[in-house]
Amino acid sequence: MTQSNTPFWQTKSLQEMTRPEWESLCDGCAKCCLHKLIDDEGAEDAAVDTDFINDNEELHYTNVACQYLNDKKCECTVYSKRTQLVPSCVQLTQDNLEQVFYMPTSCSYRRLAEGRGLPSWHPLLNKGKKSAMHKAGMSVRGKVIFDDMVTEEQYEDFIVVWPLHDLD
Repeated sequence: MTQSNTPFWQTKSLQEMTRPEWESLCDGCAKCCLHKLIDDEGAEDAAVDTDFINDNEELHYTNVACQYLNDKKCECTVYSKRTQLVPSCVQLTQDNLEQVFYMPTSCSYRRLAEGRGLPSWHPLLNKGKKSAMHKAGMSVRGKVIFDDMVTEEQYEDFIVVWPLHDLD
């Protein structure tokens, strides 16, 4: 909280936040750990894993999670090394906010970038606890399989819409 008791996320832009403030915004839902596919109606492949999106393409979420995700805690088991071990892992920072489109609509970074504020279930609004998020069904807990269990060619068989659900 700032001196005026207004939370930092209401007084600072995403670019103005300190690293600890930035990191605390992550709600820990782990939806970013899901493999996403880009659907391009003009391409030969119906959906491909990629790191960019064009205007004529559509982003799809799968329920296939990174093998390094602890799906009970909704935490990365190799957080400090995640981008080395998984080169396609998007590490969202103040310097690459243009990639926020990869995040689901419920993502706190995306919500703040779009001027929507934090959701009611966010840990920062619930004494630092994830229980309200899990109870609201906003995390990946109990909803995923892991990428070491299926081939990339099978990902499109696991396209889901629940990661796009947003409560408030």
